Amino acid sequence: MALLDNNKDVLPLSSIAELLTAKARTLKMYEEKGLFPKKKELKKLYSINDVQIISFVHYLASVKKINANGIKYIIEMLENNMDEKNKADFLEIVEKKLEKLSAKEIVDVESM
Repeated sequence: MALLDNNKDVLPLSSIAELLTAKARTLKMYEEKGLFPKKKELKKLYSINDVQIISFVHYLASVKKINANGIKYIIEMLENNMDEKNKADFLEIVEKKLEKLSAKEIVDVESM
């Protein structure tokens, strides 16, 4: 059995929305605002590694109530000022925090 390639783009946004218990339209809105990793293909697919960033963006918007410009700044800081190991460690910490949140604590942006 081959090892999984976490950088291979295989997941559509609708599947990621299911994983995050978010609305696909909400994630599409984040995507349109340029908050997700850039994709060149017409049919945009995301990797497992992209899911970490997407869940972080969703957390910042829905739980912390940070606007798109603030999220862009935070993501830019992550990309430009952290090496891959520190970035992965940071996103792992965020992922553990997200696991502790209940669905009630995450208010969908569309419902506002």
